[in-house]
Amino acid sequence: MNAALIQIAENKNKIALRGGILLSILVLCLFPDEPTRVTSREALSSAYISVSTFVALTLALFYALEHILKLDTNHLLNKYPRWHIPIAALMGALPGCGGAIIVVTQYVSGRLGFGSMVAVLTSTMGDAAFLLIAREPKTALLVYAVSLTVGIVTGYIVEKIHGRDFLRKERQTKKEFMARTEMPNVLGLLQYPWVLLMTPGFALGFANAVQLDSDLWFGGFSAYEPTLWIGFYGALLSTVMWALNPNSGPSIVNLSGKMIETNGWKIHLERVVIDTNFVTVWVVIAFLAFELLLLWGGFDLKSVFEIWQPIIPFMAVLMGFIPGCGPQILITTFYLNGLIPLSAQLGNALSNDGDALFPALALAPRTAILATLYTAVPALIVAYGWYFLME
Repeated sequence: MNAALIQIAENKNKIALRGGILLSILVLCLFPDEPTRVTSREALSSAYISVSTFVALTLALFYALEHILKLDTNHLLNKYPRWHIPIAALMGALPGCGGAIIVVTQYVSGRLGFGSMVAVLTSTMGDAAFLLIAREPKTALLVYAVSLTVGIVTGYIVEKIHGRDFLRKERQTKKEFMARTEMPNVLGLLQYPWVLLMTPGFALGFANAVQLDSDLWFGGFSAYEPTLWIGFYGALLSTVMWALNPNSGPSIVNLSGKMIETNGWKIHLERVVIDTNFVTVWVVIAFLAFELLLLWGGFDLKSVFEIWQPIIPFMAVLMGFIPGCGPQILITTFYLNGLIPLSAQLGNALSNDGDALFPALALAPRTAILATLYTAVPALIVAYGWYFLME
């Protein structure tokens, strides 16, 4: 009974916090000052068209393959014990946080060693990866190659130093560590307009990627900026659904490493919607922060960052220590807008752990903290190596 009351209280707190974020976004989009209002709407639309549509398509394909191929992490790890560290690094390199979370739970359950834990936290970029892939796919490939390579090397070095079983304590699968991704019924109904907006959104996202004027596709309606409004309402709907759903967040697995039992394709659609909304909100916040800072600040951010350029990679690595994907999406937004160098982006990609750090801190806090500190070493080496040699 007490556990149920605590869960209800936590859900209320989450909804209150998310409601505050939603209200702040609405106020900005309805602000009396026209430049602020227009800039806010454009930021929401850009986040949806250029990132959310790509995220939704990627997740839909990934979850479909997962369902069709019936992927079983346990079987993969048991079959290839010598390849645990490369597998862990590869799981971490997958866009989003799901792969990294699987590795964290596998470590806690005793199936993976400390080297694998360090490898996955080094290679993962979290949800910021979606933004980088959508906007600069070639750079994303470079970051992925570096992250994967550094993650594997670091994992093997750490395992050589400490051994495979360093700090590990086996635990049994517990119900409270299983995520719930079901949507409340009222939000389930909002999936229909969500899909209705996302369907043309895919085409608009493609047009944006190849720099086509998609408004021309609407003929006589092009003067009303249909792309802007489809993107705006799509981002707003995603934010509303995220704010009202206490279970919003990346899909988690239980400690056995198996995906939660599903009911066919319906649950996969819900996972796509929930995960896309989660990424959308943080991208919206990052875009708003950047655009409004430029609008209200009245100064050249690029010049300011250039003055501090020698310490920016170090600051980006420190930002990577913050749990969650929001701060990391902001770093990637700064990079994509030319404010910080690629060295800083590389350092942050290697040091940040995304949402995988949350279950790690909950299940094995000492291990999580030490593994996170270990990721800073290759992050600083790579960041400043790139800074001095390539920039």
